[in-house]
Amino acid sequence: MNTIFLSEENNAIAPCVATIGFFDGVHRGHQFLIKQVKEAAEAGGFASTVITFDRHPRQVLHSNYVPQLLTTLEDKLLLLSKTGIDNTAVLHFDEAMARLSAFEFMQQVLCDRLKVKQLIIGYDNRFGHNREEKFDDYARYGRELGIEVVHSEAFLLHGVNVSSSVIRSFLQAGEVEMARQCLGYPYTFVGKVVHGYGQGRKIGFPTANIDTSESGQLTPEPGVYAVTIKVENDAEVRHGMMNIGTRPTFEGQKLTQEVHLFDFDGDLYNKQIHVSFVHRIREERRFNNAFELVEQLRKDRSQIKEQLKNETE
Repeated sequence: MNTIFLSEENNAIAPCVATIGFFDGVHRGHQFLIKQVKEAAEAGGFASTVITFDRHPRQVLHSNYVPQLLTTLEDKLLLLSKTGIDNTAVLHFDEAMARLSAFEFMQQVLCDRLKVKQLIIGYDNRFGHNREEKFDDYARYGRELGIEVVHSEAFLLHGVNVSSSVIRSFLQAGEVEMARQCLGYPYTFVGKVVHGYGQGRKIGFPTANIDTSESGQLTPEPGVYAVTIKVENDAEVRHGMMNIGTRPTFEGQKLTQEVHLFDFDGDLYNKQIHVSFVHRIREERRFNNAFELVEQLRKDRSQIKEQLKNETE
């Protein structure tokens, strides 16, 4: 895949069939749309292109907007590369771009700079200043500009239109299995290991405390999860258990994200790790004392080890 960070110097872009969107998560609905783009491009003898943005447009339009992303830009580009698309064009979304009308965007960006010959639009996608226009308007503008505009159908899974917002809702409810079905892979967030309270080590369950604030990714519903982990500069996929919550047994107040890696004794501080959510085991709850908590954690660990073993067999 050729990744194009669009600038005025991009002059060697081939005519293409394209689609446009933020593509957060590159989920199965996105993959369904991209497959149509690839097929249309091959049939017409054009390159296939995904057009996306370097940040969520609402971060520019609303200064107080805090994204709840499914993927970082780096991971989104990696997932797009796996679709077999020829090009990904990354647009820098700023105030100037936000002011463009749909016609101006189609003329200046899609036609003049990206040489789009056919634009396949997702079933719920809108673009242009204030997202005022609809598909019929895009089609009319396209006829003026020499761009054929085609409407894609929604991708349905168990009767649900798969979208990034639907997946966020599943994750916020702790339904990581449903999120995985919609994504086509386990939901994964990335964070840096920071110093925590050290209580896990005292009770025989040392944990890595994860800060995901830099990635801007969504934190699933509090609870205990079966997870797989990839540590920075380490190709091995490790198994573990994760607790998201306030540690009520220890009178905690602040929400933390702590992962216990099985059969691991290395130093993880300041390292970046990817955590993939496989199953939600139970909700977080308060225990009468540390002994009761340890007994439950042992049960959780045994259950999770068995589940993850079955996943990999």
